[in-house]
Amino acid sequence: MNELDLEKLRVPLEMPSHPEGFRSGFACFVGRPNVGKSTLMNALVGQKVAITSSRPQTTRRTVRGIVHRPEAQLIIVDTPGLHKPRTLLGERLDSLVRSTLVEVDVIAFCLPADEPIGRGDTYIAKELAEQTNTPVVALVTKTDLVGREAVGRQLMAVDELGDWADIVPVSAKGEFQLETVTEVLCSHLPEGPPLYPGGDLTDEPDEMLVAELVREAALEGVRDELPHSIAVVVDEMYERENTRPGKELVDIYASLYVERPSQKAIVIGSKGSRLRDVGSQARKQIEALLGQRVFLDLRVRVAKDWQRDPKQLRKLGFDQQT
Repeated sequence: MNELDLEKLRVPLEMPSHPEGFRSGFACFVGRPNVGKSTLMNALVGQKVAITSSRPQTTRRTVRGIVHRPEAQLIIVDTPGLHKPRTLLGERLDSLVRSTLVEVDVIAFCLPADEPIGRGDTYIAKELAEQTNTPVVALVTKTDLVGREAVGRQLMAVDELGDWADIVPVSAKGEFQLETVTEVLCSHLPEGPPLYPGGDLTDEPDEMLVAELVREAALEGVRDELPHSIAVVVDEMYERENTRPGKELVDIYASLYVERPSQKAIVIGSKGSRLRDVGSQARKQIEALLGQRVFLDLRVRVAKDWQRDPKQLRKLGFDQQT
């Protein structure tokens, strides 16, 4: 993965005219694993640009989603959840989040309404207190899972946790206060022209989005210890030649990497049933993304202890800068 370089994107491009006072810039979503950062980003963007799962540590890289408004353009940078690293991969993800914090215009600290404030939240709050040059907005997520009184108690607890520029309760799935979150984050952006064309919702290449959709499908229904051990690489992706008009087809060949042969057996399943389910689920999502029919070929390979091996991490796209 390439190092996040937001400054390069601040060079004005040939964009449509924008009104006086237009704002544009970057907001970073941070928080513990599995607090709803990716789900919220997808809801704000209006389209799925980051995979989601009930498994913690689903996000392994920075993903940018673009929110367009008449008066502003908000680029949301979704990051992996901050946690105590246990592997070399974990250390690189943790480093990636910290480097992102100093490059954005506003930080959104996500805390779920259905869980009490814990040591992880306190740890992140202390880290964010050091970002004295960047406003931090606290977002109390997943408010649809609890009642109004519980939301009120969580808002008070979050208020006591730090000195926040704003505190906003929100529910991505319940579509509660999504517009308010956008307005609050945009209010902290600097004035300037849009950084992306109006139709862009992400700057992720199709191959990366496809790999993530395959990994998302693989995460569903597997054992708790397995998700962290799955990585996906798109080996080939191209439009098939000599197809009839209206019958266009995209051929995709992808590899799922696990760390041990026993994990390979889990992903493949009895007589290949699990892998077929993964392929079927992923293909539907990929066809919706690309707007074309897809032939998807999946292979499961073993890369022993890849999360701890620098060479394997580079091979799978997790370079030194993540």
